Amino acid sequence: MNDTTGPAGTILSLEAVTRRFGAYTAVDRVDLAVKGGELFALLGPSGCGKTTLLRMIAGFEIPNEGSVLIDGQDMTDVPPYERPVNMVFQSYALFPHMTVAQNVAYGLKQEGMARSERDDRVAEVLQLVELSALAARKPDQLSGGQRQRVALARGLAKRPKILLLDEPLGALDRKLRERTQFELVNLQERIGITFIMVTHDQEEAMTMSDRIAIMDKGRIHQIGAPRDVYEDPTSRFIADFIGAANLMAGRIESVTEGVARVRLIAADTVVKVPSDLPLAEGDAVTVMVRPERITAWRDADSATPGNTLTGVVSDIAYLGDLSIYHVQVSDGLVVQVAMANRHRADHAPLTWDDAVTLSWYPGDGLVLTA
Repeated sequence: MNDTTGPAGTILSLEAVTRRFGAYTAVDRVDLAVKGGELFALLGPSGCGKTTLLRMIAGFEIPNEGSVLIDGQDMTDVPPYERPVNMVFQSYALFPHMTVAQNVAYGLKQEGMARSERDDRVAEVLQLVELSALAARKPDQLSGGQRQRVALARGLAKRPKILLLDEPLGALDRKLRERTQFELVNLQERIGITFIMVTHDQEEAMTMSDRIAIMDKGRIHQIGAPRDVYEDPTSRFIADFIGAANLMAGRIESVTEGVARVRLIAADTVVKVPSDLPLAEGDAVTVMVRPERITAWRDADSATPGNTLTGVVSDIAYLGDLSIYHVQVSDGLVVQVAMANRHRADHAPLTWDDAVTLSWYPGDGLVLTA
């Protein structure tokens, strides 16, 4: 990605931004810096404040407190049409009576751009999104993916410094959404414009973005690359929200040379987890292990060395490339295991009520205190 703006490459800065609606605080003192050329995702559950935050960047909402800076300029009170940003809405908001070319040209025409320059710009962006051959069609003659690209072309036509996308793929079916994710990433890399995307779909955010800000209750709880927020969540909320996670309550028995011994309360078993946190004996913690890090064995003697639990398979979901097993370890603990289906159907897989030993390496676990 290109870092092209500001001394540290920052194109957008939010400083203690707050937005209230009556007694309800939708966004609560948010600080955020986005680099030029990034594809940045705002991710979180419904009602977490991510769309309100996007609308403040666009200028459709004005903060009650704090500042919005774009390319070093204070834009807090600047109206939307004077900001160097453009927004692509989930509904695409295309004019049904206009052709593709006319839809893309609309904003340029409103700005008073000369006809010849406008035509050149429209041709340029339609070629960029590979829709030149459909310039004369109306929106109802296009597929969902094509309409989405028309909306993108219209957003790009004004050459904004930042393109804002509000659930840009939400209206597409799953197959088309997956294909369009990669198309959008490739397009963003080619043009180098900063994209800021709002989504509630964690898979979409993980697939597309350079960095993710995870929001809840109006605040940002963690910012990082997809791998970082998945492998090193900073709280139980993040661990549970991003992907599937086994979250097992426990207490610290000891910490020696960076390895914590944690007694899992529901299983009454001690497991080892590397940790550099300031932990003391008796501290309440949560041990997180991702399902794909755990292996289930029929034969306990075959289990890999490390942490082990025993239980009975209580539920199975076959997903083709992998199977999800729920293993009842105790009355208070069910562990989820994700295992690749490497063998053909004639190989005896685990089945309901099988007694199994679960194992994982200590380094595959994480201690959480928040």
